[in-house]
Amino acid sequence: MTFWQITTELLGGFVYTLAIFGITLIAAIPLGLLVALGSMSQFKPLNVLCRGFVWVIRGTPLMLQIIVFAYGPGLWLGIPIRTIPQQLLMVCIAFAINYACYFSEIFRGGIESISQGQYEAGQVLAMTKRQIFFKVVLLQVVKRIIPPMSNEIITLVKDTALASVVVHVDLFTIAKQIVNVEVILWPLFYAGLFYLIFNGLLTVALGKLEKKLGYFKV
Repeated sequence: MTFWQITTELLGGFVYTLAIFGITLIAAIPLGLLVALGSMSQFKPLNVLCRGFVWVIRGTPLMLQIIVFAYGPGLWLGIPIRTIPQQLLMVCIAFAINYACYFSEIFRGGIESISQGQYEAGQVLAMTKRQIFFKVVLLQVVKRIIPPMSNEIITLVKDTALASVVVHVDLFTIAKQIVNVEVILWPLFYAGLFYLIFNGLLTVALGKLEKKLGYFKV
């Protein structure tokens, strides 16, 4: 294969990698916020359930979770996951649940870091709890959690390579297939360049977002 043929093949795999990344991020952020609110709930059963769920997910390997979601339906429910769309869906579900739990701890830490005075100020202004959370607290929380969230998002980009245990169309899998067929090693490093460039772009974008929220002096 020529350099351009290999590049084309890797670009095709990178599209699937981006799909896994994007779907995971879109699903994990709101789910993580819900889990965080559940973990902070005064309703004890919900609090224990959410904290226990986070403990289990964070305490087990992501690869194991991917395997469970990819092969569990076929083994336990008689619903085989065979097509690429089905495999991608189950991989994205596993990633979304895993990262939602990590995000939830970041959200919880950010929310709990806001001083009680912020809530009291909102109450003095006759704001409801909902208004206080979304108009006063949430924007300050976003400012505080950008750095740790950035780290997790960049880690997510690299973790998408774990999808190769189930989905065989992602960037890392395509690179391995080329290495095996052509008996050359450099396509793996070339694939790594894709991850590196994408992470660089994300770092710049997240840095600009952090500066944009810089007017929140928290």
